[in-house]
Amino acid sequence: MPLRPVWRSSIALLLLVHSTACHETAAPPLDRCAQLLRDGPPSTRRDDVVDVVHGVRVPDPYRWLEPDDDPAVVAWADAQDAYARATLATPPDRAALREALRAKLDVDALSVPIVRGQRLFYARQTAGTEQPVWVVRDGEQGPERVLLDPRVLDPQGRTSIGRVVPSPDGLRVAYTRSRDGEDAATLYVRDVDTGRDRPDRIPGARYATPSWNADGRSFLYTALPDDPSIPPPERSRHATVRLHALGTPAADDRILYGPLDDTATFVGARVVDQGRTWVLAVQHGWSATDLYLRPAESPAERPAERHAERPAERPAERHATHPHERPATYPHERPADSGLWRPLMVGHDALASVDVIDGRAFVHTNAGAPRFRVIEIDPARPDPSHWRQVVPQQPDLLESAHVAGGRLLLQYLHRASSTLEIRALSGRRVTEIPLRGPASVDGLSVHPRHDAVYLRHSAMDRAPQVARVSMATGALSTWETIDVPVDPHLVLRQVDVRSRDGTPVSMFVLHRDDLRRDGNAPTLLTGYGGFGISLRPGFSAIAALWAERGGVWAVPNLRGGGEYGESWHEAGRRAHKQNTFDDFIAAAQYLKAQGYTRRQRLAIRGGSNGGLLVGAVSTQRPDLFGAVVCAVPLLDMIRFHRFGSGPTWVDEYGSPDDPEQFRWLWAYSPLHRIREGHDYPPLLMLSADHDDRVHPMHARKYVAAMQHASSAPALLRVERGAGHGGSPRLGDRLEAELDVLTFLLRHVGPG
Repeated sequence: MPLRPVWRSSIALLLLVHSTACHETAAPPLDRCAQLLRDGPPSTRRDDVVDVVHGVRVPDPYRWLEPDDDPAVVAWADAQDAYARATLATPPDRAALREALRAKLDVDALSVPIVRGQRLFYARQTAGTEQPVWVVRDGEQGPERVLLDPRVLDPQGRTSIGRVVPSPDGLRVAYTRSRDGEDAATLYVRDVDTGRDRPDRIPGARYATPSWNADGRSFLYTALPDDPSIPPPERSRHATVRLHALGTPAADDRILYGPLDDTATFVGARVVDQGRTWVLAVQHGWSATDLYLRPAESPAERPAERHAERPAERPAERHATHPHERPATYPHERPADSGLWRPLMVGHDALASVDVIDGRAFVHTNAGAPRFRVIEIDPARPDPSHWRQVVPQQPDLLESAHVAGGRLLLQYLHRASSTLEIRALSGRRVTEIPLRGPASVDGLSVHPRHDAVYLRHSAMDRAPQVARVSMATGALSTWETIDVPVDPHLVLRQVDVRSRDGTPVSMFVLHRDDLRRDGNAPTLLTGYGGFGISLRPGFSAIAALWAERGGVWAVPNLRGGGEYGESWHEAGRRAHKQNTFDDFIAAAQYLKAQGYTRRQRLAIRGGSNGGLLVGAVSTQRPDLFGAVVCAVPLLDMIRFHRFGSGPTWVDEYGSPDDPEQFRWLWAYSPLHRIREGHDYPPLLMLSADHDDRVHPMHARKYVAAMQHASSAPALLRVERGAGHGGSPRLGDRLEAELDVLTFLLRHVGPG
């Protein structure tokens, strides 16, 4: 489930295709395991709770499992977790499998460098360590030195480092810290030369994304209240854009925009054009962005004139809320300093992001172009009649566009595989950057005036490389290779599947070149299909290990994702969500029809929105699958909007409070589609005790219902000290994957 939209295509999201973790020491001792296995899964109380929603009876016998702090719920979850770990702890080959995983996961790795001033900033993880550290070097040839080490911040290993944003001169970094993997974060500032934190400390930094002013002594950020009197699902409606000056209390930060009193609207701001301009992005759900500009100010400056008008509001239906969502007024909100924002692109029901250079605004948008284009908008004449088309819509999806080195760097998706192109600011095509395909590009690091662009590229059969691109020549050179051993006999194919309504759906399939299509290959089918997020064929150590050992790993590009533009996203959201499930079911049927696998060898896996996916298809077509791994999911689609970040997803799924939208959700809500006596596949549910994005109640209620309805195993493994993205510690992730592979090999393995 994405945390929130950020600008246009940079959606902060986390796809749990192969994460979620636990503590290595959490498995019970062997004698205790034996006792737990003899006793069987813990029993679960069923209550006679029935809601009537829009005239429909909605039974909810496990409502009592919703609260996190109820001692009875904690005891039940602990008992379920102990039983799951005992069940998974005993295979004779577990030690060998652990070492095979360690060879793939415990390797040197690094992120894409960020260049500010003459310095390069990036995260590096060294084999044998639990978390990456952030390092800095002076120039490309300078020696590395450690800047941020989570082990120093917290020797217990419960603290992790999130966003790291260097100042324009490279003298400071703003960075966020989280605890136990939560999205909730606190923002700090560190001096690079001394390696010490300044006194600045900003709580409520879940959505912070700081952006520095040119002076390097102040930055814009998005703030949430951390007031415990405001229920977590309500806090997003209090989001504000603020200006922080170094050395001043966070409570004194100027509010530049917000709050909007709308849980499904997100606000963020950036400093652009060498620090001369501020950009405000107001994103309405997952399909529309409004952009505003204003001249940048230093904290000491105050506008001489106050303008009464706020930025133009969008149509009223964009701000519709439901009575139960409205909180009391947050007592610390102050009037926003919002009068100077001037519309650049407002009210077009389209996604958009903007780069500004020398006063010229280049907008990447799907306005009038479902596969996106680039237009130039004159801030003094923002009316569409004055827009200049720079890069027209192409047959391929234009995933992102950045001004870099005085040119445009365009990232396309051709059949869900990355390609890169350089154009002049006039729109004239300069060159294509050569990539071995299929390929996945991520982690782009650009600067409007720097020639060097850094990126990471990989494929499912090829380990990642961090590369450097010259915007002047288009030359691509390797900066550093991630040294992961990969079997040279792996083959990556892309096939087309026909969905239920005839729509072609592309799918990546990874396996060894000597695979026999006799229906016996253990096959793992995984997907996402939501929020316009694209699944590229990027490297996965777990997928490589699975395929090297004779399995098949398959990833379809489902409707609801973004691989083929906004129309592809729209075809799998709200009233059309069933298309996503039909696409996934068709992919499973294809793998069987082509002789890759059969039901007894076919497992499915998904996390977050992908957990909803595997929950839906396994309750609709339990006859197709031999095992299900479901991680940190949402599965109760009638109450999802009352917990965690649920209210922010109403734009994607619809609201149960609306009679028509309730019917969409009721038709597929996985929790409510479980029926007694059906032959459901074995289930491994992965949950996390600090998940503050998708509430763990979904996992608890679903496992209880499945244990009641089916004789097949239904295990609940609870991640300790971890959030939606799992544990930040490598050892925990390794043990989690070990349990997943143990479960899969037991139920769909060759013997």
